Amino acid sequence: MARTTSFTDVLTREEVARLTRTSNARAWWTVVVNWALIAGAFAMAIRWPLTIPLAVLVIGGRQLGLGILVHDCAHHALFRTRRLNEQVGHWLAGVPMMTSLAKYRTYHLKHHRHAGTPDDPDIGFVRHYPVTRDSLRRKFARDLTGRTGFRDQAQALKRFDMAEHWPWLAFHALLLGACTLAGGWWAYALWWVALLFVYPAIVRLRQIGEHGVASDRTSLDPRMNTSTTLVGWWERLFIAPNHVSFHLEHHMAAGVPPYRLREMHRLLASRGFYDGHACIAKGYADVLRRAVAA
Repeated sequence: MARTTSFTDVLTREEVARLTRTSNARAWWTVVVNWALIAGAFAMAIRWPLTIPLAVLVIGGRQLGLGILVHDCAHHALFRTRRLNEQVGHWLAGVPMMTSLAKYRTYHLKHHRHAGTPDDPDIGFVRHYPVTRDSLRRKFARDLTGRTGFRDQAQALKRFDMAEHWPWLAFHALLLGACTLAGGWWAYALWWVALLFVYPAIVRLRQIGEHGVASDRTSLDPRMNTSTTLVGWWERLFIAPNHVSFHLEHHMAAGVPPYRLREMHRLLASRGFYDGHACIAKGYADVLRRAVAA
């Protein structure tokens, strides 16, 4: 098979049209699943306190899930209309994570525009990979002991502006109220435990899997500067929500909704698009192996 440089070389026009078709039903299902898992984790911890560690892991994974919803809505790739993407991305995903969808879009589109170049604003997160085993261990130790989380939250709170961030305060008041009504006001703290001690490690692992183990971050070919990670159900639950692990496919066609990225990957793989490229990792254990210098 001849070497191809664009996914449109191996997909028909009809397939591309189908892959880029958005669905409000599937978009709302994605949002509902994220919030149902968060609510379920809080309810489980309140009902059975011994499950608190599991609940914190689920909440941390879904905090990333909310961030991914912001990402997908910033691309206008989740819902069919611009208005739904803007409103849902802001109120149901951005506000709880103290993230401005508009500001995120401005920053993130630079990453897409400059991927494979020194102007990529995200290159600093992965520039030095692969790293030594000790270095990788230290990075995750900082995350899991809260050093990264406290640093990031301190920086976020320095930017706090009441006129902009009052909805974030309202969200936390609602969360505390909901936990209290459910019989466990103390469970409110689980949001912060997850955000400070779990979420940073998941974000780091995601960043490594997306660009840290790429074969050539200076190449303009997405198969060289970006990677996809094929994951099992438990990784989707705790580490890679909302199909975020299909990052290579997203970089090739940012307009493809997240719920169609798996189909896009299967079509391209069946036609040899990835052949000859080390751009597909088999789970996050494989990502970690690749992230360590030989």
